Amino acid sequence: MQLQLITFVLFLHCMEYSGCQQHSSRHRQHKPLPGNLPGCQGGCQTCSDYNGCLSCKPRLFMFLERSGMRQIGVCMPSCPQGFYGTRSPDRNTCTKCRLECDSCFNKNFCTRCRAGFFLHQGKCQESCPEGLARSDTHRECVHQCPLECDVCVNSEVCTLCRPGLYLLSGLCHHACPQDFEPNDQLMECTPQVHCELGEWSDWSPCSRSGRTCGFKWGTETRSRGILQHPTPLGRPCPPTAQTSEVKDCVAKRRRCPGEAGGGKRKGSGRRNRNNRRDKETQECDF
Repeated sequence: MQLQLITFVLFLHCMEYSGCQQHSSRHRQHKPLPGNLPGCQGGCQTCSDYNGCLSCKPRLFMFLERSGMRQIGVCMPSCPQGFYGTRSPDRNTCTKCRLECDSCFNKNFCTRCRAGFFLHQGKCQESCPEGLARSDTHRECVHQCPLECDVCVNSEVCTLCRPGLYLLSGLCHHACPQDFEPNDQLMECTPQVHCELGEWSDWSPCSRSGRTCGFKWGTETRSRGILQHPTPLGRPCPPTAQTSEVKDCVAKRRRCPGEAGGGKRKGSGRRNRNNRRDKETQECDF
């Protein structure tokens, strides 16, 4: 009795399987891919209406997309996330990464882990080795940072401090050491920069009221410029009065060009008056 029942059940399964095969055959023959155009598209070298690409053009990877019960071949220049590319003389294919990998370089080297796993030396692990801590943000095993660090290279060198602390040479400080000052934008200790002045210029020619002639006593001036302005806590620059100097001077007395010309005209006038006086004397004698 049991043998007959088992035989009957097997017969029903065979009937269902036969029906499925016929339905699948009709599906292949009468239902093309939506939007499929005649010929091979998108990098295919050979293709079918039902299964998409069957082979790819050189250097492209064959990727099988699942659509219901079907797998459709697609040719791509690189494999999508979660798959890695393998090349061979016959064909280039996309192969799925290990279950714990989100992305990978090959089957033995993960580059990012799925949630709950942490990357260490290309492997995705549920726990990190001694001396390393789990980073949920990056899904990696990272160095255990000092308490004052937010991000570090190892257990001794910080790259980002906790709020309110300033970074200097891989260490975090509450207050910057001597010769350094806090930079609140970078949250780092930066070197203090002091004011730097240039050399004094040469003394100017002796002058008075903008002129260099027609006087005996005048002044000379000299100045120096600022080469480097200071940072907020650096040594400040002196006031303007200390970047220029003035001193009295004695000029070699000489007439200005305009005054010399006027003197000649006055002498000529005296000669004309003397000539007129001599002429009047001559007239009186007659």
